[in-house]
Amino acid sequence: MFYKFALYLVRFALHFIFRVKYVGRENMPKEGACLLAVNHRSYWDPVMAGAASPRPLTFMAKEELFKNPIFGKLIKSLGAFPVNRHGGEIGAIKSAFKILGEGRVMLMFPEGRRVTDGTKGKAKPGVAMIAQRCRVPVIPMFISGEYKWMRKITITIGKPIDLSEYYGKKLNAEQLQKIADNIFDTMWSYKVD
Repeated sequence: MFYKFALYLVRFALHFIFRVKYVGRENMPKEGACLLAVNHRSYWDPVMAGAASPRPLTFMAKEELFKNPIFGKLIKSLGAFPVNRHGGEIGAIKSAFKILGEGRVMLMFPEGRRVTDGTKGKAKPGVAMIAQRCRVPVIPMFISGEYKWMRKITITIGKPIDLSEYYGKKLNAEQLQKIADNIFDTMWSYKVD
């Protein structure tokens, strides 16, 4: 209930802060688990992805954000769960498996961090590993434009990436990286100049 209320407020506010255009919302599966892969350059990105998605999102957030009890409780109620970026990622991976096992949508930034200069970073293999192990499609999303007052922001949701040919196979690090790179390239193909 709180998520829906917050989403309504966010969409209303974004209408006045930016000129947001949503493209391809019909590409998001109406049901079933999926991994939403999004480019990451700003703290606005999870908010924008949540506003664009027709379904509620869950997402990994660095554990430092949960240290403030009020803010931590707020982002947890909006679908965030903590991840330790300096090792100890097993808990976050187990959380991701649980979320996807429940048929939910999980947002993931393939770079694993913000790339603030707007250039194309490098995907980490985690996005491929989680999607392959959980047997879920990857939905590419790209947020184009500058986060400046009344600037146009285009959020494009691409067609699902089917990884079923890899389900049940033991993949090595190089193979997972190649799949992650392909996901990342597909995501970037939706960039709007």
